[in-house]
Amino acid sequence: MSVPFFSGEHVRAAVAPDEAVEAVRAAFIEHAQGNWFMPSKVYVPAPPDGDFRAMPALGAGHTVLKWVTSFPRNPERGLPTVSGVVLLSDATTGELRALLDAAAITALRTGAAAVLAAETLARPTVAPATVVGTGVNGRAVAQTFLARGREVSLWDARREAAEAAAEELGEGAEVATDAADALSADIVATVTPGFELLFATGSLHAGQHVSLMGADGPGKAEIAVEELLRARVVCDEWEQASHNGEIARALEHGLKRDDVAELGRVLAGEEEGRRDEHEITLFDSTGLAVQDLAVALAVYRRWAEDPNGEAFAGVVALG
Repeated sequence: MSVPFFSGEHVRAAVAPDEAVEAVRAAFIEHAQGNWFMPSKVYVPAPPDGDFRAMPALGAGHTVLKWVTSFPRNPERGLPTVSGVVLLSDATTGELRALLDAAAITALRTGAAAVLAAETLARPTVAPATVVGTGVNGRAVAQTFLARGREVSLWDARREAAEAAAEELGEGAEVATDAADALSADIVATVTPGFELLFATGSLHAGQHVSLMGADGPGKAEIAVEELLRARVVCDEWEQASHNGEIARALEHGLKRDDVAELGRVLAGEEEGRRDEHEITLFDSTGLAVQDLAVALAVYRRWAEDPNGEAFAGVVALG
């Protein structure tokens, strides 16, 4: 049986950013309610440059396994930070149904999760969101905000990168004046390698929301522990985040499970998100395989409906 391979171009053509948001919303809820299963991701460190990750999940009659890398210094080599493959299989027969470009799947679901968390946890406002870090995933977050009707302000340690991203994204995107201006916005999404603290103690203001997307593995952080402890923290999944996310460091400083909500449970109405307009809210994202499953399924189902559609021109069948 031949198996289609969907390149990054095919993935992006098949599923729009706003569609990815709704797919990821459903995945969070299904997982929170126990309908989709996902063990924590497995890290294979490759010091000093990066790591490999194996991420399996099961739901909606299918399974995925994402084998993906994170090598933050790769752009200096002219290579992508994230690369790999997603395998989508039938959970009834075990048959492989499709292979998909992992970088494109990761970018779509990262953008979806950051924006979904902001829409769920931030105070109602029409103000632009700030995206800090304008690599592939940062641009995906910005593109998703734009697709949902919110303007974005961009910041990167390399100003030329932010300027290039703003030009690529077009109308609704601009470059922040400076780092302080970027980090003080009412809605901020940080999408950095996680090697440098962006938010020092006392830096967040009342009512602010931050989606922390960069500290998705051991040893990474974008915020000081003391600052995290004074906010309302919502994670993507407690089991994974308590070992590899921002909150893992805070456990040694008194943070408890009851202090942290899960986004899926907030979306399902089972836990509280923001509790008042003055509260600071943080989303601690470690990246869930169920998010990858949701986006991979959306691509595959679109192809199954119309395999000869324009989005799938040039798809290669393997086997």
